[in-house]
Amino acid sequence: MDLIDSHAHLTSTGLAERLEEVLTGAVAAGVGHIITVAASVEDARAARDIAADHPIVSATAGIHPHEAAKARTGDVERIAELLDEPEVMAVGEIGLDFHYDFADRQTQIDLLSAQLEMASGRDLPLVIHCREAVSDTVALLERYGFRDRKVVFHCFTGSAAEARTVREYGWRLSFAGMVTFKNARALQDLAGEYPADELMLETDSPYLSPVPVRHVKPNEPAHLCHTAAFLAKLRQTPLAELAAQTRENTRQFFRLPV
Repeated sequence: MDLIDSHAHLTSTGLAERLEEVLTGAVAAGVGHIITVAASVEDARAARDIAADHPIVSATAGIHPHEAAKARTGDVERIAELLDEPEVMAVGEIGLDFHYDFADRQTQIDLLSAQLEMASGRDLPLVIHCREAVSDTVALLERYGFRDRKVVFHCFTGSAAEARTVREYGWRLSFAGMVTFKNARALQDLAGEYPADELMLETDSPYLSPVPVRHVKPNEPAHLCHTAAFLAKLRQTPLAELAAQTRENTRQFFRLPV
Protein backbone atom coordinates (compact mmCIF):
# COMPACT_ATOMS: atom_id res chain seq x y z
CA MET A 1 0.00 0.00 0.00
CA ASP A 2 1.38 3.39 -1.00
CA LEU A 3 -1.14 6.10 -0.19
CA ILE A 4 -0.98 9.86 -0.64
CA ASP A 5 -2.42 12.09 2.06
CA SER A 6 -3.82 14.85 -0.12
CA HIS A 7 -4.45 17.29 2.75
CA ALA A 8 -2.61 17.58 6.05
CA HIS A 9 -1.36 20.45 8.20
CA LEU A 10 2.15 19.42 9.21
CA THR A 11 2.84 22.93 10.49
CA SER A 12 0.21 22.58 13.22
CA THR A 13 0.96 22.27 16.93
CA GLY A 14 1.19 18.61 17.82
CA LEU A 15 2.71 17.69 14.47
CA ALA A 16 5.34 20.34 13.72
CA GLU A 17 7.40 19.67 16.84
CA ARG A 18 7.26 15.90 16.12
CA LEU A 19 7.79 16.19 12.39
CA GLU A 20 10.40 13.48 11.90
CA GLU A 21 8.41 11.03 14.03
CA VAL A 22 5.21 11.89 12.16
CA LEU A 23 6.82 11.36 8.74
CA THR A 24 8.47 8.10 9.80
CA GLY A 25 5.15 6.86 11.15
CA ALA A 26 3.38 7.79 7.92
CA VAL A 27 5.81 5.84 5.77
CA ALA A 28 5.55 2.83 8.11
CA ALA A 29 1.76 2.94 7.74
CA GLY A 30 1.92 2.98 3.95
CA VAL A 31 1.66 6.71 3.26
CA GLY A 32 4.31 7.57 0.70
CA HIS A 33 3.59 11.25 0.14
CA ILE A 34 1.88 14.07 2.03
CA ILE A 35 0.59 17.44 0.85
CA THR A 36 0.90 19.94 3.68
CA VAL A 37 -1.69 22.65 3.21
CA ALA A 38 -1.27 26.27 4.26
CA ALA A 39 -3.65 28.64 6.06
CA SER A 40 -1.72 31.93 5.96
CA VAL A 41 1.37 33.52 4.47
CA GLU A 42 3.53 32.52 7.42
CA ASP A 43 2.07 29.01 7.36
CA ALA A 44 2.74 28.73 3.63
CA ARG A 45 6.37 29.68 4.17
CA ALA A 46 6.69 27.03 6.86
CA ALA A 47 4.99 24.45 4.63
CA ARG A 48 7.35 25.32 1.79
CA ASP A 49 10.33 24.86 4.09
CA ILE A 50 9.12 21.44 5.26
CA ALA A 51 8.64 20.33 1.66
CA ALA A 52 12.08 21.63 0.68
CA ASP A 53 13.68 19.52 3.40
CA HIS A 54 11.58 16.36 2.96
CA PRO A 55 11.05 14.78 -0.48
CA ILE A 56 7.93 12.93 0.68
CA VAL A 57 6.17 16.27 1.32
CA SER A 58 4.72 18.83 -1.09
CA ALA A 59 3.18 22.15 -0.09
CA THR A 60 0.40 24.57 -0.99
CA ALA A 61 0.08 28.32 -0.45
CA GLY A 62 -3.12 30.20 0.36
CA ILE A 63 -5.06 32.07 3.04
CA HIS A 64 -7.81 30.13 4.84
CA PRO A 65 -11.17 31.86 5.38
CA HIS A 66 -10.66 31.57 9.15
CA GLU A 67 -7.65 33.86 8.70
CA ALA A 68 -9.44 36.41 6.52
CA ALA A 69 -9.83 39.01 9.26
CA LYS A 70 -6.09 38.84 9.97
CA ALA A 71 -4.96 39.19 6.34
CA ARG A 72 -2.79 42.23 5.68
CA THR A 73 -2.39 44.41 2.62
CA GLY A 74 -0.02 42.62 0.27
CA ASP A 75 -0.66 39.11 1.61
CA VAL A 76 -2.22 37.88 -1.64
CA GLU A 77 0.86 39.12 -3.50
CA ARG A 78 3.04 37.26 -0.98
CA ILE A 79 1.08 34.08 -1.66
CA ALA A 80 1.60 34.64 -5.39
CA GLU A 81 5.35 34.77 -4.85
CA LEU A 82 5.28 31.50 -2.92
CA LEU A 83 3.37 29.83 -5.75
CA ASP A 84 6.51 30.21 -7.87
CA GLU A 85 8.48 27.99 -5.49
CA PRO A 86 9.08 24.45 -6.85
CA GLU A 87 7.80 22.79 -3.67
CA VAL A 88 4.39 24.51 -3.91
CA MET A 89 1.93 22.47 -5.95
CA ALA A 90 -1.43 24.22 -5.45
CA VAL A 91 -3.32 27.27 -4.26
CA GLY A 92 -4.95 26.64 -0.92
CA GLU A 93 -6.50 26.30 1.43
CA ILE A 94 -8.87 29.03 0.30
CA GLY A 95 -12.63 29.36 0.42
CA LEU A 96 -15.59 30.37 2.57
CA ASP A 97 -16.79 29.22 5.98
CA PHE A 98 -20.26 30.45 6.90
CA HIS A 99 -20.56 27.99 9.79
CA TYR A 100 -17.99 29.46 12.16
CA ASP A 101 -17.86 32.98 10.68
CA PHE A 102 -14.46 33.67 12.26
CA ALA A 103 -14.33 36.54 9.77
CA ASP A 104 -17.38 38.41 8.52
CA ARG A 105 -18.77 37.04 5.29
CA GLN A 106 -17.95 39.99 3.07
CA THR A 107 -14.34 39.94 4.25
CA GLN A 108 -14.17 36.25 3.40
CA ILE A 109 -15.71 36.85 -0.03
CA ASP A 110 -13.33 39.72 -0.75
CA LEU A 111 -10.28 37.64 0.20
CA LEU A 112 -11.42 34.63 -1.80
CA SER A 113 -12.12 36.86 -4.80
CA ALA A 114 -8.63 38.37 -4.60
CA GLN A 115 -7.02 34.94 -4.38
CA LEU A 116 -9.08 33.56 -7.25
CA GLU A 117 -8.20 36.56 -9.41
CA MET A 118 -4.54 36.02 -8.60
CA ALA A 119 -4.78 32.28 -9.33
CA SER A 120 -6.87 32.56 -12.49
CA GLY A 121 -3.84 33.09 -14.71
CA ARG A 122 -1.89 30.22 -13.17
CA ASP A 123 -2.14 26.59 -14.15
CA LEU A 124 -2.31 25.29 -10.59
CA PRO A 125 -4.97 23.26 -8.75
CA LEU A 126 -7.14 24.90 -6.10
CA VAL A 127 -7.80 23.41 -2.65
CA ILE A 128 -11.16 24.72 -1.45
CA HIS A 129 -12.49 24.96 2.09
CA CYS A 130 -16.27 25.28 1.92
CA ARG A 131 -18.64 25.02 4.85
CA GLU A 132 -22.29 26.03 4.52
CA ALA A 133 -21.30 28.22 1.57
CA VAL A 134 -21.49 26.04 -1.55
CA SER A 135 -23.60 28.39 -3.68
CA ASP A 136 -21.41 31.43 -2.95
CA THR A 137 -18.19 29.46 -3.48
CA VAL A 138 -19.39 27.97 -6.76
CA ALA A 139 -20.50 31.40 -8.02
CA LEU A 140 -17.08 32.90 -7.31
CA LEU A 141 -15.21 30.00 -8.87
CA GLU A 142 -17.30 30.34 -12.01
CA ARG A 143 -16.88 34.13 -12.08
CA TYR A 144 -13.11 33.79 -12.12
CA GLY A 145 -13.05 31.14 -14.82
CA PHE A 146 -12.46 27.90 -12.90
CA ARG A 147 -15.18 25.77 -14.49
CA ASP A 148 -13.63 22.47 -15.64
CA ARG A 149 -10.28 23.35 -14.07
CA LYS A 150 -8.53 21.49 -11.27
CA VAL A 151 -10.48 22.31 -8.11
CA VAL A 152 -11.01 20.03 -5.10
CA PHE A 153 -13.49 20.66 -2.30
CA HIS A 154 -11.53 19.10 0.53
CA CYS A 155 -13.07 17.19 3.44
CA PHE A 156 -16.46 17.43 1.78
CA THR A 157 -19.44 17.24 4.15
CA GLY A 158 -22.20 18.79 2.02
CA SER A 159 -25.38 17.26 0.67
CA ALA A 160 -25.74 14.91 -2.28
CA ALA A 161 -27.25 17.78 -4.28
CA GLU A 162 -24.27 20.01 -3.46
CA ALA A 163 -21.90 17.21 -4.45
CA ARG A 164 -23.68 16.93 -7.81
CA THR A 165 -23.31 20.67 -8.32
CA VAL A 166 -19.58 20.52 -7.61
CA ARG A 167 -19.12 17.62 -10.03
CA GLU A 168 -21.23 19.31 -12.74
CA TYR A 169 -18.65 22.10 -12.82
CA GLY A 170 -15.88 19.56 -13.34
CA TRP A 171 -14.53 19.73 -9.80
CA ARG A 172 -13.68 17.04 -7.25
CA LEU A 173 -14.39 16.07 -3.67
CA SER A 174 -11.92 14.51 -1.27
CA PHE A 175 -12.78 12.38 1.75
CA ALA A 176 -11.32 12.55 5.25
CA GLY A 177 -11.75 10.54 8.45
CA MET A 178 -15.27 11.86 8.97
CA VAL A 179 -16.48 9.30 6.43
CA THR A 180 -15.70 6.54 8.98
CA PHE A 181 -17.94 8.02 11.68
CA LYS A 182 -21.06 6.01 12.58
CA ASN A 183 -23.38 8.99 12.07
CA ALA A 184 -22.01 9.78 8.59
CA ARG A 185 -24.36 7.61 6.55
CA ALA A 186 -25.10 10.26 3.92
CA LEU A 187 -21.39 10.91 3.41
CA GLN A 188 -20.73 7.17 3.23
CA ASP A 189 -23.41 6.81 0.57
CA LEU A 190 -21.73 9.55 -1.43
CA ALA A 191 -18.24 8.10 -1.02
CA GLY A 192 -19.46 4.63 -1.88
CA GLU A 193 -20.67 5.75 -5.30
CA TYR A 194 -18.00 8.35 -6.06
CA PRO A 195 -16.13 7.73 -9.36
CA ALA A 196 -13.01 5.65 -8.77
CA ASP A 197 -10.92 7.72 -11.19
CA GLU A 198 -11.57 10.92 -9.18
CA LEU A 199 -11.34 9.59 -5.62
CA MET A 200 -8.79 11.26 -3.32
CA LEU A 201 -8.17 10.69 0.39
CA GLU A 202 -6.94 12.98 3.14
CA THR A 203 -6.50 13.16 6.88
CA ASP A 204 -6.93 16.91 7.40
CA SER A 205 -4.61 16.21 10.31
CA PRO A 206 -4.35 17.27 13.08
CA TYR A 207 -8.17 17.12 12.91
CA LEU A 208 -10.77 14.39 12.32
CA SER A 209 -9.04 11.22 13.50
CA PRO A 210 -10.84 8.30 11.83
CA VAL A 211 -12.39 5.25 13.44
CA PRO A 212 -10.82 3.17 15.05
CA VAL A 213 -8.41 5.86 16.33
CA ARG A 214 -11.01 8.59 16.71
CA HIS A 215 -9.92 9.16 20.31
CA VAL A 216 -6.29 9.77 19.26
CA LYS A 217 -5.25 13.43 19.17
CA PRO A 218 -3.71 14.85 17.12
CA ASN A 219 -4.67 13.04 13.96
CA GLU A 220 -1.70 12.42 11.67
CA PRO A 221 -0.99 11.12 8.16
CA ALA A 222 -0.30 7.57 9.37
CA HIS A 223 -4.00 7.27 10.17
CA LEU A 224 -4.93 7.56 6.50
CA CYS A 225 -4.65 3.78 6.30
CA HIS A 226 -7.83 3.46 8.40
CA THR A 227 -9.85 5.71 6.10
CA ALA A 228 -8.54 3.80 3.08
CA ALA A 229 -9.44 0.46 4.63
CA PHE A 230 -12.94 1.70 5.50
CA LEU A 231 -13.56 2.99 1.97
CA ALA A 232 -12.19 -0.17 0.38
CA LYS A 233 -14.69 -2.21 2.38
CA LEU A 234 -17.50 0.26 1.68
CA ARG A 235 -16.81 0.21 -2.04
CA GLN A 236 -16.14 -3.56 -2.10
CA THR A 237 -12.74 -2.92 -3.65
CA PRO A 238 -9.45 -4.59 -2.69
CA LEU A 239 -7.45 -2.25 -0.48
CA ALA A 240 -4.37 -2.45 -2.69
CA GLU A 241 -6.48 -1.47 -5.71
CA LEU A 242 -8.06 1.49 -3.93
CA ALA A 243 -4.67 2.66 -2.67
CA ALA A 244 -3.15 2.49 -6.14
CA GLN A 245 -6.11 4.28 -7.74
CA THR A 246 -6.26 7.11 -5.21
CA ARG A 247 -2.49 7.53 -5.37
CA GLU A 248 -2.57 7.90 -9.14
CA ASN A 249 -5.58 10.25 -9.01
CA THR A 250 -3.83 12.49 -6.50
CA ARG A 251 -0.49 12.37 -8.30
CA GLN A 252 -2.10 13.50 -11.55
CA PHE A 253 -4.33 16.12 -9.95
CA PHE A 254 -1.46 17.88 -8.19
CA ARG A 255 1.20 16.94 -10.78
CA LEU A 256 3.31 15.47 -8.00
CA PRO A 257 6.91 14.49 -8.76
CA VAL A 258 6.38 11.00 -7.29
